[in-house]
Formats: sequence, C-alpha cells, structure tokens
Amino acid sequence: MNFVKPLIMASMMSVTATGAHAAAKFTPELLNSLGRVSDAQVSPDGKKVLYGVSTPNIENNNSNRELWVMDINGKNAVQITNSEKSETNAVWFEGGKKIAFAYPNEKGVNQMWVMNADGTDRRCVSNMEKGIEGFVLSPDEKKVIIVSTVKYGETTQDRYPDLKKTDGRIIDDLMYRHWNEWTAEIPHPFVGEFNGSEVTALKDVLEGTQFESPMRPWGGVEQLAWLPDSKSLIYVCRKKTGKEYAISTNSDLYQYDIATGDTKNLTEGMMGYDNNPAVSKSGKIAWLSMEHDGYEADKNRIFMLDGDKKVDLTADWDYSVDFITWSPDEKYIYFICPYQGTMPIFRMNVANRKVEQVAGGQYDYDGLQFAGKDLLITCRHSFLEPNEVYSFKVGKEPVKLSSVTDPIMNTLGDVKCEKMMIPTTDGKMMTTWVLLPPNFDPNKKYPSLLFCEGGPQSPVSQFWSYRWNLRIMAENGYVVFAPNRRGLPGFGTEWNAQISGDYSGQCMKDYLSAADFMKEKPYIDGDHMGAVGASFGGYSVYWLAGNHQKRFACFLSHAGIFDLRAQYCETEELWFVNWDLGGAPWDKNNEVAMRSYREADPKNYVQNWDTPILVVTGENDFRISYSQTMQAFNAARMRGIPARMVLFPSECHWVTKPQNSILWQREYFRWLDQWLKK
Repeated sequence: MNFVKPLIMASMMSVTATGAHAAAKFTPELLNSLGRVSDAQVSPDGKKVLYGVSTPNIENNNSNRELWVMDINGKNAVQITNSEKSETNAVWFEGGKKIAFAYPNEKGVNQMWVMNADGTDRRCVSNMEKGIEGFVLSPDEKKVIIVSTVKYGETTQDRYPDLKKTDGRIIDDLMYRHWNEWTAEIPHPFVGEFNGSEVTALKDVLEGTQFESPMRPWGGVEQLAWLPDSKSLIYVCRKKTGKEYAISTNSDLYQYDIATGDTKNLTEGMMGYDNNPAVSKSGKIAWLSMEHDGYEADKNRIFMLDGDKKVDLTADWDYSVDFITWSPDEKYIYFICPYQGTMPIFRMNVANRKVEQVAGGQYDYDGLQFAGKDLLITCRHSFLEPNEVYSFKVGKEPVKLSSVTDPIMNTLGDVKCEKMMIPTTDGKMMTTWVLLPPNFDPNKKYPSLLFCEGGPQSPVSQFWSYRWNLRIMAENGYVVFAPNRRGLPGFGTEWNAQISGDYSGQCMKDYLSAADFMKEKPYIDGDHMGAVGASFGGYSVYWLAGNHQKRFACFLSHAGIFDLRAQYCETEELWFVNWDLGGAPWDKNNEVAMRSYREADPKNYVQNWDTPILVVTGENDFRISYSQTMQAFNAARMRGIPARMVLFPSECHWVTKPQNSILWQREYFRWLDQWLKK
C-alpha cells in the first residue's frame, strides 16, 4: 500500500490573518483592486522568476495583466511591461535572455511576441489571421506549437450568400454552443518553424477535421507537449462532433510526427478523459486519466507509458490528481490534489509508488516548477490571503517571494479560519471550514451563512475567489461555514462518487447536519442563518428552500438549477446530466433517473417555499440557462415570497467584469443584511 508521510506538519488547526494597525474595511471595491498573481515561470538558470499580475480597472470596467521579474529569493522585483493590453503565456527562452509571450498586434489580434528579459525590444513574431490562444516552444526552441481557431461547420451565409445581414443560425446537431459561446470556431494546434524573430511554415495538425484541441472551455497549452527531440508532439483531443461529443468525455493523447504527419493514439482503449501530458527530459510520458466515459468528475489517475504498456501509478492512491510534473532526476512525479479540505503538494516515488506530502498547511497550491535540483517555485493562497509566489525545499517551510497584495491585505483586520469535524446522519465525520468575523467575541451572537459548493464535485479547499470570497463575508460580520459534503473530492473516491444519481440524498443531509451543528454554537444566532451558493450550490439553495423546515432566514442562489427536466433538455454537456441524474426524463424504465426527477427536482417542492430569496444569473450562461433563474424568481413572486433577481446581460456562468463584480457583491450583502441583520 502507498502511504502519505507529511514532511511538513501544520502545528495549528486554525490560522489567523491580523492587520498591524487599525483595520480597514474589506469592501467589494478593495477586493476588486487587488493585483492577481499567476503563472510563475523559472528562468533556465534558476536565478529568476517571471510572473504576471492582473489589475482590475474599475472605472474602465476591464483589467490589464503586466509581467514582472524577480530574483529567485524574491528580491529586486521589477515590472518589465507597461502596456495597454494584457501579456499572457509568458515563457523564457534563449537561456533566459529573452521572453516570449502573447499580446495583441496593432489590429487587436492576439499574436506571439518576443522581447529581451528586461522588457525591451518587443517585436511581433507571428501573423495568424485569427490570432492565437497560446503557444508552446519546442525543447530546441526551433519550433513552436501555436493554438489558433478554425471555422466550425457551415454558416448561414455559406448556404445563402445573398442573405448577408441575417443573423439566423441553422443547427442540425448538438454542441452548437458551449459554456459561454456559440460554436462558430474551434481551436486547432498549428506547428511551425521559429528562429527567434519569426514564426513560419505553420501547419494545422488537425487540418481538414472538425475536432477541437485543446478542449474547450478549460483546456489550454497544458494539453500540448513536446517530445525531447523536438521532432514530434503530443496533443489532447476528443475526436467526436455533435451528439457524440455532447455525450462523451472520451479524450485521448495523440503523438504527431512533424516530418511525416503520422499520428498515433497513445491511449487507445482508455475510455474517460485522458489529459495534460507531462514529458520528462528523457522522454518518459505521464498524464492524467479518468476511467469512465461520461464521468467528468471521475478519479484523475496518474498514468505512465512503459514501452507500449500503460501503467496506473495511483492504483493504491484514493485521491484525484489535478496537476503533475517530473522531478529533474525523474525519480519522482510531483503533483497537486484535493486532500482533506486543502490542495497540498505531494510527490510519488515512481519506482515504489510511495507518496509523501511535501507542502501543506491550510493552503491551496497552484502550479509547480523546479529551480535547480531541489528548490521549487509555486503559488499559494487560502481563504484568508490571495495568490502569491512562494519557494520551498522538501522538508522545509515555504518562503514567500512576492508581495503584490500586501499593501491592501496588511491593512485588514483579523479573520480566523478553523477546521471543524461535524458528525453526519450516517455516522461519518465531515470536514467543515468555519470563518469567524474580525474581533470575534464568543459571547456575542452572529448571523451565519452556509456556503454550498458547486461542481457538484469541486473541492471546498482553501480557495481564494473574487466573487465567492469567504473572507469578505466574514469581514461583513458573518460566521461562514463551508462543509465538504458528500460528492466533494479530497476524501476518497467513495465520498466523491456518492452524489452521482443522488443529488437530494446524503449531500443535502450533510448540509442540514452542518446547519444544525452550527446552530448549537453559543455564538450563532439561530434565527438569522442564510444559505448561499452557485451552480450546484445554487441548485442546493433551491432544493433547501423547499426542504429546510425553518432552518434558514434567507437564501441566495447564483446560476442554480431549478428545473431538472428542463436542465436536461437545454444544457449542452449531455454527458453531465446523463451521469449525474442517471439518464433522460423520458427514460421511464430507468429508476435512478426517475428518482432524480421525482425527488431531487427543486421545482417539485416550490409549494413549500416560505423564505426570502435572491437569484442571480448571466444571459450568456449556456451551462445552466438563465431561464432556470427566471423560473425560480417568477415562482417565488407568484407565491408572494420576497424575492429579487440580478441579471447580467453580458455575463455567463461567472461574473467577470469589475463593475459587474462590484454590483454582485453590493447586492449580495444588501440582501443578506436586510434579512439576517434585523
């Protein structure tokens, strides 16, 4: 059996963030003024770190990402770009003398650029008509993979060229829209020559096909990799279209020979998601793999090619992996995964499969690169603090390198985050994070919020969000409790899988157990508890609204599912509802599906609604249509229940524009304060 050997032990079960002076109020405006640190890249000599900082501009209602470079010890941080638009996908090349990045050209079309390491001598090196979404340099830096888009299917003007001004769409198959955009173009990988100052001879690796790679909406350049000889590459693709695409998660890794154009399926016969190839310097190939077709939240395993044999390195590891990278000596694969309510860094000895934790505490880690043989660079955040760059050596505490958010965060008051273990109705213990307001007094009574996670199988780890920010909720005077209810990763595959086909079962009992447990705390005002959540969390709020039996004083649902039958017929990822609900609403002989539509459909309980509710949606949300939110709002008002709807015409499943984000936060607290602070 594998084992986890913590090399760094967290000595406290709670963490406190404390301001040194009189505390500033953590407002939505302040939250949306924070610089957002991401994508730390170590220079080839291991002496520098390149990273990006995105800063929102509330007045202009946009954000801009600039590039920074600092020494490997965090000193001498310098902003090397100062541009009107955002630089992205930045990487070192020519031994650290230069940096390549993506940036719009004079026509506003994103292209590949290069510059000196100090930001001087910027020049555009690509000329893709439709722009680029990202790129990956080859190991010898003489070739490049560029992600650009190609036309998908036939347009109305193709069929009727005389109707140049019609905006009608003619649709014959599924997956005609996905998440937040209509499927008019899809990404393809192009491979070309690169001499340091120009990209030439680009060839579409998937020319003549209607398959997408990387896979939208989440896939990026991490789904592409080079072999060490720079003569072949690996791309991830789900070679399906229309209905077949809409019901399947069966992607594969394909190896493409640049000289011959020959393609080999490296994961033939593996039926779930195969994703994110990681290639060692000697050419060993590892990747993330799910077992079951149609189950997007399956256990993500680490597989490795051993000759033609596919080896599951995590057969004895009961947790789902999110990120992998090889150690320089290739003895270890380092990985990040949800684990007991956090996202620590682990490493696996490839020879004996033993796993040990190398960075932990009450934090989430994001990305990982080596600086030499034993120093690692990562980003870290928690409920209490935003992303910053850190370094660490195995067996030693991480060292903070960047301090982008310190000028604001150091002015805030103390917020305490505690881990509580709450008993469930089936005799298990549920990890729950509890955030306490600044200057918390256990002798006072506080209003509280049950945070319902989305996904439905996304972890309640130590995330930092610019919408669902638990710290700002606590700073506004609420005790916030976030249970790792059934269906969340980080507690073994059985705990994670229990929710499938059982939306209204144990996971809802877990939420009610958490609410009842917290009501027993002497500092909780039991008459002023709310429930909030987005996506599946929004669905949870709707279901609880009809089944809470007076536990809650108000509700807030963002992009939640109100009508399961309608959701099946109007969503785009049909694999999702097939797996989660058990099947279609017309499959009358399918007892799992029929139970879902009978017992788990929130609209079936709307006659029990008796509590004020705020609902939020975006008109460009194709995952959970805004019509779901409108149904819930209309039902509440028709039943005479106090309700409010906040609708964003330009937003999707998320709220991304700075002013919309501030409006979201203002209405969030205006509603909660109205009903929970009376």
